Amino acid sequence: MLQIIKTFPDGQRPLERIEEGCWVNLSCPTPEELARVEQETGVLGEYLRAALDEEERSRIEWDEHTGQALILVDIPRVEKEGDSFVYTTLPFALIHMDEYLITVSLAESPLVRSFQEGVVRGFYTNKKTRFTYQLLYHNASRYLHYLRQIDKSSNRVHEKMQKSYRNKELLQLMALEKSLVYFSTSLKSNEMVLERLIKVNFIQKYPEDQDLLEDVIVENKQAMEMCSIYRDILSGMMDAYASIISNNLNIVMKFLAAVTIVISLPTLVTSAWGMNVRMPWGEHPWGFAIVSGLSVAIAIAAGLIMWRKKMF
Repeated sequence: MLQIIKTFPDGQRPLERIEEGCWVNLSCPTPEELARVEQETGVLGEYLRAALDEEERSRIEWDEHTGQALILVDIPRVEKEGDSFVYTTLPFALIHMDEYLITVSLAESPLVRSFQEGVVRGFYTNKKTRFTYQLLYHNASRYLHYLRQIDKSSNRVHEKMQKSYRNKELLQLMALEKSLVYFSTSLKSNEMVLERLIKVNFIQKYPEDQDLLEDVIVENKQAMEMCSIYRDILSGMMDAYASIISNNLNIVMKFLAAVTIVISLPTLVTSAWGMNVRMPWGEHPWGFAIVSGLSVAIAIAAGLIMWRKKMF
């Protein structure tokens, strides 16, 4: 999808054609849309297609011949999978040119949508540096938002597992832990980009935007710390539940072993008196009752011994 937006004194408006000072956004673009943007803006094709590879790493590049700069970061996204949600990340490219700012991603993102729908106020498409910092700031904020959702989801799963230990809840915890691994890796990569963004001089900087860049770095560090904390908590929770489940299994196996021993003793006694040889009380009229009573007495004695040894 190709969207062209430009801010005017009375607000932002979508455009049909690309013109100076506009914002060109490509979400899951078609080859025709990529070719059009490349032809009309003169953007480097390798920059334009950098974010279309899911495995692309976060980085900053600059082409001294064209003066174009590429800022590639990871943005979070959430997808529904069965009864739960899966959190992953996607590459997101910001391409700085003299006349335009171009953003490219593999899928539509709430980050971009919040700017398009006017949820974020005070941004101007012609102020490319400030607009870039605003995008990066709201990206870090979205990480924090999703991390809070992950924390709430883990608490709900924790409450369910206190009542019943099922594979479904364990799989949900594993999915959340996997999401935190994705977030942790992406936030570290984004931090390297932000640190380099302070040092580079090929992107024009303005004193009034310096505080905003510092806020971006602080927000990203906070997201990294929260991700690390939630990851440690979730990892500890998984280990605790694994130990509890293993302990419950041992208790069940110990109980079954004790029951098996208690049941096998009467069977041993009755088997001996069932052989075709002469046995005590074999001709006695109360022989069956005596052997049965003996079997029950041995079973009760064995049960008491097991109970004293806390096998039950």
